Amino acid sequence: MGTFRVPIEIGDPRGERYEQVEALVDTGATYTTAPASVLQRLGVTPHDRVPFILADGRRIERDVGQTWVRVDGKSVISLVVFAEEGVEPLLGAYTLAGVRLTVDPANQRLVPTPGLLMRSRARLGHGGT
Repeated sequence: MGTFRVPIEIGDPRGERYEQVEALVDTGATYTTAPASVLQRLGVTPHDRVPFILADGRRIERDVGQTWVRVDGKSVISLVVFAEEGVEPLLGAYTLAGVRLTVDPANQRLVPTPGLLMRSRARLGHGGT
C-alpha cells in the first residue's frame, strides 16, 4: 500500500497565522508532529512532556502542545508533538479523526468520513422499547 505525503498547515493558537509543511500520512502515529522551530515561531507552547515508542521500539519523550491544524481545507485544534529538526512531519490519527478524514491507501489520498457515534436507545417510560 505504501505511504504518501500531503500538505498540511500548522496554525498559531489563535488560528490567525499558518505555516505549510509536507507531512507523511501515518495512521500508526497517534499525534501530528511538526518541527519544534515551526511550532515555536507560531507561538505554540508545550503543556506536557509525553513518552512515545518509535517504530524501531526505542522509547523517547517529546513536548506536546495544542494548536490549529488545517488539512484539506478543514481545521481543528489538535495536539501536536514538537519534533527535532530534520525529523519528517507526520499527520497522525488524532488530527485525522478531528478533521473527519480517513486514508484511502490504494489511491494514496485522504477522503471525508462521517463521525461515528454509539447507538443510543431512547428511554420511553420505565420499560422503554
